Amino acid sequence: MPERKTAVVTGSSSGIGLGVATAFVEAGYNVALNARKLTPEVEEIIAGLKAKGEGEVIFAAGDMSDRAQCKSMIEGVVSTLGAVDVLVNNAGVQYVAPIDEFPDEKWDQIIAINLSSAFFTTKAALPSMKAKGWGRVINMASAHGLVASAYKSAYVASKHGIMGLTKVTALETAELGITANTICPGYVWTPLVAKQIPEQAKAHNMSEDQVVRDVLLSNQPNKKFATVEEIGSIAVFLASDGAASITGATISVDGGWTAR
Repeated sequence: MPERKTAVVTGSSSGIGLGVATAFVEAGYNVALNARKLTPEVEEIIAGLKAKGEGEVIFAAGDMSDRAQCKSMIEGVVSTLGAVDVLVNNAGVQYVAPIDEFPDEKWDQIIAINLSSAFFTTKAALPSMKAKGWGRVINMASAHGLVASAYKSAYVASKHGIMGLTKVTALETAELGITANTICPGYVWTPLVAKQIPEQAKAHNMSEDQVVRDVLLSNQPNKKFATVEEIGSIAVFLASDGAASITGATISVDGGWTAR
């Protein structure tokens, strides 16, 4: 029997991160689910994931805005499960405001969680990958890693930055059996997005269908949300041996947004 690989997914107690974690559980991996705290809701999620696969599912506590916790979270997974074979840097936050009104503390928070955390977790995970001669780093960017939108200075900067970090990681590990790639989703159907629709409808005096088509999906030519299952499937593929020669690449999952 081949050795069971271990995947760490940051920011994985909900949304895209949970979808990715679920996909790795179903693919037979050990999975480390990351959030700041082990709440009753997170305990319930972990119990549900354990029922979906044969690997171990553990909780990996860590505030991704804190560089020391990024390091200790990875070290804890290596200590518990023996290695980090796949690292999915998914943790992210957003804030919208004009540049001249953008709060300094929000800039610092977004850059720390969306970009710096990926550097610190990758730095901590690479020794384990190098020791095995195999590894996968998968960074979750966004369509905003390729194009910009007004009022999202920190988010756009962080997502452009993580794409650069991915390319450097790919170059530095190209001969070591390690790959690094970026997934760039457009709008993905998550509970957070679902919550926005009635709020936006009220704010814009529109129907919910109009909000979906003309506000949220205005930049996506296919006028459809991607699903967390789609993102999870792509992540599992990038971690497979079939993707061994894919490194430094960008996978857009944006319904044609960045094809314009």
